[in-house]
Amino acid sequence: MAFFDHIIFEDDGNSSEGSGMIDDMVGMCDIAISHNFQKVFLPAVYGIIFLLGVVGNGLVVLVMGFQKKSTNMTDRYRLHLSVADLLFVLTLPFWAVDAASTWHFGKFLCVAVNMIYTVNLYSSVLILAFISLDRYLAVVRATNSQSTRRLLATRVIYVGVWLPATLLTVPDLVFAEVQGRGTRDICERIYPMEGNMAWKAAFRFQHILVGFVLPGLIILICYCVIISKLSKGSKGQALKRKALKTTIILILCFFICWLPYCAGILVDTLMMLNVISHSCYLEQSLEKWIFVTEALAYFHCCLNPILYAFLGVKFSRSARNTLTGSSRSSHKILTKKRGVISSVSTESESSSVLSS
Repeated sequence: MAFFDHIIFEDDGNSSEGSGMIDDMVGMCDIAISHNFQKVFLPAVYGIIFLLGVVGNGLVVLVMGFQKKSTNMTDRYRLHLSVADLLFVLTLPFWAVDAASTWHFGKFLCVAVNMIYTVNLYSSVLILAFISLDRYLAVVRATNSQSTRRLLATRVIYVGVWLPATLLTVPDLVFAEVQGRGTRDICERIYPMEGNMAWKAAFRFQHILVGFVLPGLIILICYCVIISKLSKGSKGQALKRKALKTTIILILCFFICWLPYCAGILVDTLMMLNVISHSCYLEQSLEKWIFVTEALAYFHCCLNPILYAFLGVKFSRSARNTLTGSSRSSHKILTKKRGVISSVSTESESSSVLSS
C-alpha cells in the first residue's frame, strides 16, 4: 500500500521491511504474531469498511444524481466527498487479498490501484477542509459570501483538491512495483537503493503534512471560529445548540479517526531515521498500533455519509423519496426549500449547513 509499505511480512518469518528495523535485529524480533494478526485482522476490517463505504457513499451519489436541479453548495461537496470515498473503498478488496495471501493482480493493477488509493485518500481529506471553509463562510460571513462559496464549490475545488491529489500519484506511477519476497509477491513502492530511507521518510512526512496537518488545521480553525460565532447572542438558542453539537461531532470524528494513525506513522518514521531508539517490544507494539489505527482512519470514509449527509433532515427525506420512488412533487418541494436556504439569516444558514 502506498503509505503502508513498512508493514510487509514474509511467509518464512525471517525477514521484514521497514518500521526502522535494523538488519541485525530482524532475527531477534519474533514477527510471527504480527504476521498472523495481519492475515486475519486486515482482510476482515477492509471487508467491513468496503461494504459500509459502498452502501453509504453509493447511496449519496445515487441521491445526488437524482437531484440534478439542486445548486446547493453543500450538495456539491457531498457529491465530491462521496465519489472520493467510494473510489477509495473500491481499492480495499485488492489490499485485503494482498494482506491475506499475496498480490495476484500483476504490475498494471498494482500501479493503478496505488494511484486510485492515493488520489482519493488525499482528495477526501482535502474536501473535508473545503467543507469546513464553506461552513465558515456560510456562518461567519453569511451576508456576503455566496459568490465566494459558489466559486470554491464549482471551480477552486478542482485546483485545490483534485489537481494536487492527482499530482501526488506521480510517486506511485514511478515507484510502484510487484516484487517477490520469499513465497509472496508484494505490491509496493520500490525506491532506489541509494537513499532508500530518505525517499521513504520524505513521502511519509508528505503524507502527514498534506494528508493530515494542513487540512486538520483548516478544519480546526474554521470550526472553532464557527463555535465562537454560534455561542454568541441570544437568538435561536435551540438552533445554535444543534449546530454546535454537530460541529463538535465533526471535529472529534476527524481527529479521533486520523490522529492516532498519523502519530503512528510519525513515530515509525522517526525510528526508521534512528531518532527514536529501537526495541523489539516497541517494534511489535507499533506494528499492531498502525494496523488498528489505519483501520480506524479508513473507517472515517464510512462515517462521512452519516456526518455530512444522513444527519441532514432534508437529505434523509430525499433519500427515502429516491429509494421508494415517491412522487416528483416531493422532490420539487425539496428543491424549492433549498432555494430559500441561501437567503436566510446566519442562524438558519448555520443550522442548514452544519447539520445537513
